[in-house]
Amino acid sequence: MLKHIIVTGVIGSVLAVSGMAQADDKAKKIYDTKCIACHAAGVAGAPKLDDKAAWAPRLAGGIDALVASAKKGKNAMPPMGTCMECSDEEMRAVIEYMTSAVK
Repeated sequence: MLKHIIVTGVIGSVLAVSGMAQADDKAKKIYDTKCIACHAAGVAGAPKLDDKAAWAPRLAGGIDALVASAKKGKNAMPPMGTCMECSDEEMRAVIEYMTSAVK
């Protein structure tokens, strides 16, 4: 019985990690196709992917504020960036992807 519980726990952990990896892959793909044009070069003040100083004040308000800001647009960034088809979950995932490098 204990062996069954351990095996079930291991399988559950592997599936959870696999699901997280797929979510990260999707967020990276969205970044690479929708966000990179501005965020890689810092176009019109967009914070670069790995610029900790640029992201710090934005992160101070929390991830929910960043998601809300991205959804409605800010400064030169149009609403939803360039990902009009992104769901709220996808928008959150790509923002978490972009900010993960600077946390």
